[in-house]
Amino acid sequence: MRRLSGALLVLASSALVPAFVSPMHAQAKRPLRSSDLYLLKDVRAPELSPDGSWVAYTVTTIDSAKDKSDNDIWMTSWDGATTIRVTSSPESESSPRWSPDGRYLAFLSGRQEGKGAQIWLLDRRGGEAQRVTQVKGGVSGFAWSPDSKRIVLVVDEETDSIARKDTAEHKTPKPIVIDRYNFKRDVAGYLGSKRSHLSLFDVASRKVETLTSGLEDDDDASWSPDGRMIAFVRGPIAEPDSGRDDDIFVIEARAGASPKQLTNFRGSDGGRPAWSPDGKWIAFLRGDEPKYQAYNLSKLAIVPSDGSAPARVLTEALDRPLSSVQFSADGKSVYALLSDDREQQLARVRVADGAVERVITGKRVVAGYSTAGQDRIAVLSATPDRAAEVFAWDNGSLRQLSHQNDSLFAHLELGTTEGVTSKSKDGTEVHSVLVRPAKAAAGKLPLILYIHGGPNGQDGYGFSFDREFFAANGYAVLSVNYRGSNGRGSAYQKAIFADWGDKEVVDLLGAVDEVVRSGVADGDRLGIGGWSYGGILTDYTIATTPRFKAAVSGAGSALQLSMYGTDQYITQYNQEIGPPWKSQDLWIKISYPFFHADRIKTPTLFMGGASDFNVPIIGGEQMYQALRSLGVPTQLVIYPSQFHGLTIPSYRKDRLERYLAWYDRWIKTPGTVQAGQTKAK
Repeated sequence: MRRLSGALLVLASSALVPAFVSPMHAQAKRPLRSSDLYLLKDVRAPELSPDGSWVAYTVTTIDSAKDKSDNDIWMTSWDGATTIRVTSSPESESSPRWSPDGRYLAFLSGRQEGKGAQIWLLDRRGGEAQRVTQVKGGVSGFAWSPDSKRIVLVVDEETDSIARKDTAEHKTPKPIVIDRYNFKRDVAGYLGSKRSHLSLFDVASRKVETLTSGLEDDDDASWSPDGRMIAFVRGPIAEPDSGRDDDIFVIEARAGASPKQLTNFRGSDGGRPAWSPDGKWIAFLRGDEPKYQAYNLSKLAIVPSDGSAPARVLTEALDRPLSSVQFSADGKSVYALLSDDREQQLARVRVADGAVERVITGKRVVAGYSTAGQDRIAVLSATPDRAAEVFAWDNGSLRQLSHQNDSLFAHLELGTTEGVTSKSKDGTEVHSVLVRPAKAAAGKLPLILYIHGGPNGQDGYGFSFDREFFAANGYAVLSVNYRGSNGRGSAYQKAIFADWGDKEVVDLLGAVDEVVRSGVADGDRLGIGGWSYGGILTDYTIATTPRFKAAVSGAGSALQLSMYGTDQYITQYNQEIGPPWKSQDLWIKISYPFFHADRIKTPTLFMGGASDFNVPIIGGEQMYQALRSLGVPTQLVIYPSQFHGLTIPSYRKDRLERYLAWYDRWIKTPGTVQAGQTKAK
């Protein structure tokens, strides 16, 4: 095991990294290559120290020789003058959290154990980081008490006594006992009889005490300002005919205390609860009724921490989703991230009347933030031409603090990104993001319609490696926020309820028509592709029209009936579509790409992870067999041991190169090279 760099503030000069060094000479810029995946650093999780003088954050890098990713913790001073790499072990570290007294930086790491993450503490006065917990099953989340003496842990516990005894006595894996209705989840696998519960950890004595137990899942714990109470989210195990019904609870921070329920909304009340500075209120996020769980538009709500009155929704009039709530230092407003039409903004909601002030806006995606006091906010921000970095929000403007990717982007010649507005054939206005090659060929360009997943997400004004890679190889790339996407209001999201593959395809084709009409794209050289719901919509679209010359369907499905009971969405299916024995006609209708596979003429590449529980690989296998039987050019690529999202770096690179090779084969005129094209490397 490689050790950490030393103490945070008492460091050798070799551990200091200049914030940014300007190049002496201008560098010749080049197009993006697939191998740049190995150079791009993923910056996340900014965390301001209590005094606002430092920002800790995580940086993910790739070791191409070992073909693995590694998360480390870095920190930068508020003035940007000093940057320090805090950890450097080969195991990943995550979730940096400052103790309120500023003495410790805590983080999660699985180093030495291999049996789940544990909490490590790094004393700012000096010395190496020390592992301070040894909790069976590992720690998935934690929060410091206000006096810095205790930490509340979120741990997984085995509730089945036989399974617990078998695990203790035998090394051979035992049969998985299922007692949940929703019994599987991607990455986690079969959920079995484990539950997430809260425990209290005493920093001085290293003692762990159970705080909550039972058959529910408890998560997202946060302390009251006086350290007496802990708010958390409790979710009962889903049953047939019920959707997600999380609620906000509070409990005294002592072993043996009983939880008190504060909300009883028939739907999701969640997000990490945020206490007001005076401890009288708790802010949280309220979702939609259960049947709309897949199209959730989270609203900001507050509830008295003593349960003396019902919760009150503050943003009833705001038709946009919020996330990541935190009270301001004066308690008069609540910060939140706000998704709005290709942007993600930092907003502030006034508690008195729900008035919304958009603090950080523009063509960017604010992916995270952290506050300290009244005047300091650290944010994680990305723009179309730059991957996410940490910035200081200072005197009404952003000032860059981290510079993890400056050297890479100084060498890259990126495409141009713009917004596109189109009208679908039914009159619906649809908004998209278009990327053109930096050196576009004369005349109309071959176009890739690149579709986001979700569907409850949006393509925004953030850096997209995939879009830039295709653009670097001569394609215009169109990403459409079809109906079902968020950022355009609740009605827009819910428009596809129980009607999959209908309005979305209308919107996708309308956006393509607009880009062809405007003269950007060549209507005879069109490609289509996407991952997850993007792969599903690819199947729907090529079964609707033969106009696309090539398609790539990643982690998709077409025979939706076969997903029932094999993926992780059983509660959504029963709420939205109904069980197959009651809604057979509807299940067949939304499975039209499979039942009408004979209409597909587009050469299609199917891809997916062998261990995907989100959209199991069976979805791609079935469509591959269908097109193979029909004589349509097709191929199936399965990534061993991978889940819904590919994590092995070489597989991620391979996927992009296979996308490009498939498009080049079927879309571009043989023997020609488009301006701006570069070979995959």
